[in-house]
This record gives sequence, C-alpha cells and structure tokens, in this order.
Amino acid sequence: MYIHSIEVSDKRFDLAEGAGSDATHTNPQYSYAVCILKTNTHTEGIGLAFTLGAGNDLVCKAIQYLSEGLQGQEIEALMANFGVIYRQMADSPSLRWLGPHKGVVHLALSAIVNACFDLWAKSRQVPLWKLLLDLSPEALVNTLDLSYLEEELTRHEAIDILVSHQASRHQRSHILESGYKGYDTSVGWFNFSDDKIVENTQKALEKGFTALKLKVGSHDPERDFRRAALIRQTAGDAATIMLDANQKWNVPEALAICQKLSDINPYWIEEPTHPDDVFGHLAIAKAIAPYKVATGEHIPNKVIFKNFLQAQAMDFCQVDAVRVGGVSEFLTISLLAKKRGIPVVPHVGDMGQIHQHLVLFNHIGMGHENLFLEYIPHLRPYFIHPARIIDGYYQVPQEAGSSCDLTS
Repeated sequence: MYIHSIEVSDKRFDLAEGAGSDATHTNPQYSYAVCILKTNTHTEGIGLAFTLGAGNDLVCKAIQYLSEGLQGQEIEALMANFGVIYRQMADSPSLRWLGPHKGVVHLALSAIVNACFDLWAKSRQVPLWKLLLDLSPEALVNTLDLSYLEEELTRHEAIDILVSHQASRHQRSHILESGYKGYDTSVGWFNFSDDKIVENTQKALEKGFTALKLKVGSHDPERDFRRAALIRQTAGDAATIMLDANQKWNVPEALAICQKLSDINPYWIEEPTHPDDVFGHLAIAKAIAPYKVATGEHIPNKVIFKNFLQAQAMDFCQVDAVRVGGVSEFLTISLLAKKRGIPVVPHVGDMGQIHQHLVLFNHIGMGHENLFLEYIPHLRPYFIHPARIIDGYYQVPQEAGSSCDLTS
C-alpha cells in the first residue's frame, strides 16, 4: 500500500452556546487540521491536529510542507523505522526554526504522524489499539524518537518496560470486555449558569458517570467556590470531581485559591498556572498535597514533559496525541511517565476518538493504571465511527484504524 498523494483539510465546527468554554478560551470553535494520506487503494490514512479555529489554516499549510517526503512511501516500509522518519520531519532544517518541536509546525507533525498510524492499522485491517498490542517491543520502539531523552529513557530501557509487562497482559486484558471508564468534562463549562451545571451533573450521574469536571478560574474566585460546592452537593461525596483552571492563575493566586477549593475534596486541579512553568507547578503541587496537580494539555513536546516528570511537578500526565507529535510522541511520553510512576490521563482534543485506543494500549501493553478517560460529546455527529459511551464506559472500538474518519 503506497502513499501516492497527501491532501489537507481545514475543518471548523461551531459549538452550542457555552459549550467548550473555559477561563482562558471563552469562545472556542473546535477545529481540526486534517492530514489525508491517499494510497493506490481506496484506503486513506486520516490524522488530526486540534485547534480552536483561528490559525487552523496555518497548521494546514505546515502539514503540506512537512509531509512532502511521504509521497511514494510504502506503509510497512515507512513504519518499520518510523522513529527515524519522525525525527527527520521534526528536525526539518528551515521549519525547525519555527519551533523547535512546538507551535504550528509541531501541531502539523501530529496530524501527519496520526495519519500514518491510522493508515498502518487500516492496512492491517485492525483497530489501532490492536495494532499497537500486536507489535513486538522492538518494533514499537522503532516507531519512536527518543532523542534528547538519553539520560532519562534509552532505547534499551523503553524495550525493557514493554517486555516486563508482556507476561502479565492477560491480567489486564479484561478491559477489552468491560470498556474503559470515562469522565464527563461537559457538565461544567465555564460559561454555563449555575442551574445548568447542576442540571448537567444530574444528567451525567443518570448516564453512569461517576467522575466529573468543573471549569474554574473566574475573575471573582467566590464564583468558583460557589460552583464547586454546587457540583459536590449535587454529585454527592462518592463522586470524583476534578477542577480545571486552564492556566488562568499566576502562582500566588493558584496557591490561595486552590487551598480554598480543597474544601470540596477535589481529585485534581488541572493547569493551575502557565503550562511552561515547571517550578510554579512544583510549588503548587507541594502546597496543596495530598490533592493533586494534573497538567499536559498545553505541554508541547517530550522534552518539557521530561522536565515536569524529573521535577515531580505533575501528579497526572495529560499528554494529548493531537497536541504533541502524534501517536509516536504520545507513546514516548507514556513510557517516560511509566518509568516515573505517573499515571497518564490524556486530554482529548480529538474528542476521545484516538485516545480510546491509546489508553487501552497504555494499560494492557505498558501497565499504566486503569483510571478514566475524558469524554466530550460535542463533535460526535462529525465522525463516521464516534466514540461510544455506555453506562459511563468507553466501548472498545472494533473498526480498523484510529476512529478519526470524518463524515465529510
């Protein structure tokens, strides 16, 4: 199966009033820069990068630049040593200047890489999660770029992590029958009224969700305290409640407000300050323990994740495969987190489509803790095979590929 051409599509979707809003991104337009790998068959590889609308066209243009070398490649030969190809694209001499490994060009790389993995799974006629599980540890590590991680994660160590969990896979494979637990992040969007978040919480509980998330970061912290109390009161003490500030606070604000929010016994505070501030997150994590800090939605690459993990500045790793350099870098960061004993609970800019595959592999193949995966339903109508939730659990996808094919 040969890649004979690459097409790029700029997809933007308006949301219902208030949906998707947070303290920093108050009026979002969910958007995808889509990489489409055309082949000598009817099969196409589809890869997504997530943006909020403005600038999506820039990512699309960068996809065109970065993907030129894929034309004419046979998919099995391409993926046999994909880590080398990945680094060549990431280090493209002139385009690297625009990052490196972050921003528009790295978002473009994520779409290209995700399209390659999607095409590979489709060419073998299996879902992405099964493709990854069927690979030998050596073959999987061949798809990764471990450069700049040498003091933290060598090729030999990456293979050892995977090999060490092979014999016990059967103990974790029951998840393929039960599905992967989801948490509802749509109950408490920032622009929703108090009445709306109470109503949404009740509906989420009726649908089987036991974990919920509320957006905080209001100009007046009293609004956050009130709404957090409402969520806890409505959901009850048994529910797991996460809070997400979307980078709104400086460190002193975060320290003061997080202490007060601890009254509702939250599971974590997400992105409490600027996403690049390793030591700011570390100070917050130390101050609010035992409640936890989650971050990673806007951490752009494996090197900064490495720094957060080395500094013990995150308790939950929220790497997103449509934000970093696609499936390849997601798996690299998952290995880093596994070595450091930090759970991976992805952010889902893809609405959970590709991440439902990746968490299954992380748990079965890498031994990551079976926790839960964020669920956002707003773009369901636009996917040919949308992620399915039943009684609060992601159902295991059976269709070939990464579930990223769009309806038009």
